[in-house]
Amino acid sequence: MSSPLHTDESAMRLALYQAQAAWAAGEVPVGAVIVRGGEVIAVGYNRPIAESDPTAHAEIVALRQAARLMSNYRLPECELFVTLEPCAMCAMALLHARFKRVVFGASDPKTGAAGSVVNLFESAQLNPHTELTGGVLSEPCGQVLRDFFAERRRASRQKREAMNLLPGPGTAQVLGDDTLINSDTP
Repeated sequence: MSSPLHTDESAMRLALYQAQAAWAAGEVPVGAVIVRGGEVIAVGYNRPIAESDPTAHAEIVALRQAARLMSNYRLPECELFVTLEPCAMCAMALLHARFKRVVFGASDPKTGAAGSVVNLFESAQLNPHTELTGGVLSEPCGQVLRDFFAERRRASRQKREAMNLLPGPGTAQVLGDDTLINSDTP
C-alpha cells in the first residue's frame, strides 16, 4: 500500500478519500493517513458505530494499523494527515506514539485539541513534542463534514415530517377521493 507523497496536500487528499469511505459506511466523515519516509503505511476512517467502539476514530484506526505493521508502539518517523483536528484522546495517543508530525485539515471548535479548544501538542509538560500543521485543505475537509451533517439533518427532518403525517388514534384522514376515514376503525 505504498505510494510516494510529495506534498501535504496530496496526503490530505488521500485522507479525504478515507473520509468519503467513512460517510459511505454511515460514520462521521473523518479520514486519516500515516506516512513514513514519503510512503503511505496506514490509513483509517471513523468506525465507532460499526465497531461499537468509542475509540475507533480515524486517527486511532490508522495508528493501530501502523503500529502493527511496524511492530512497534513508537512511531517517531511517522506523520499523520487527518481531515479534522484531533480530539484530546487522539492527540494524546499520537503524542504517546511519538509522531514526528501531525497535519490536520479542518479545525474543530467543539473538541479540537490542537489549538481550537486546547493545544496538547504545545503543552510544555508533555514530552516529546510533535510538530503540528493545521489548515491543509481546510475548505474541502470542512465541507465534507458540513455536507454530511446537512444531509443528516435533512433526513431527520423528513422522518419527523413523515411521522407527523401518519394518522393517530381518533383522527380522521381524507383519502384522495374526498372520503373520510377514522383511524380508530379497523
